[in-house]
Amino acid sequence: MSPHVLAVHLSPVHEFSKGAFERITLLAGLGVEGDAHCGETVQHRSRVLRDPTQPNLRQVHLLQSELFAELAARGHAVRPGDIGENITTRGIDLLALPTDTELHLGPEALVRLTGLRNPCTQIDRFQSGLMAAVLDRTAQGELVRKAGVMAVVLRGGVVAPQDRIQIRLPAGPHAPLRPV
Repeated sequence: MSPHVLAVHLSPVHEFSKGAFERITLLAGLGVEGDAHCGETVQHRSRVLRDPTQPNLRQVHLLQSELFAELAARGHAVRPGDIGENITTRGIDLLALPTDTELHLGPEALVRLTGLRNPCTQIDRFQSGLMAAVLDRTAQGELVRKAGVMAVVLRGGVVAPQDRIQIRLPAGPHAPLRPV
């Protein structure tokens, strides 16, 4: 199956889950038009409290839909948009991509991966035990975060379900995604 967009979401207010839409518009250097996290500087409330002048490296949240089956096996019913992603993907292992990977979304939009979403306690308020379900450990004991990846918008455009995703890996040595 070729990588594609399964669903798109946004919320104009700071809520955990986001509503589904027929399409969203990505704005270069800002994020998802109409979403509470859209902006050049940080929009996540906890980060605004620390330093509102920080650049917004979390303009777009992407999550692979393959995670839903894994969560269901652990007793969690999670659907697209439930854990706050803007774009739900299918057919791409987002977590395995290196930092600075570029994703062409549909005919126009281009985003660059900046890092991993670091799940917070809100995820357990949504469903008890979900935080533990989106965290894991490697054989070496390193923490694995499965709650999606964050990106910045390089080129704006409309993104809709079924849009194709093209992957462009960065040149040079690849750095793994880290929490942002």
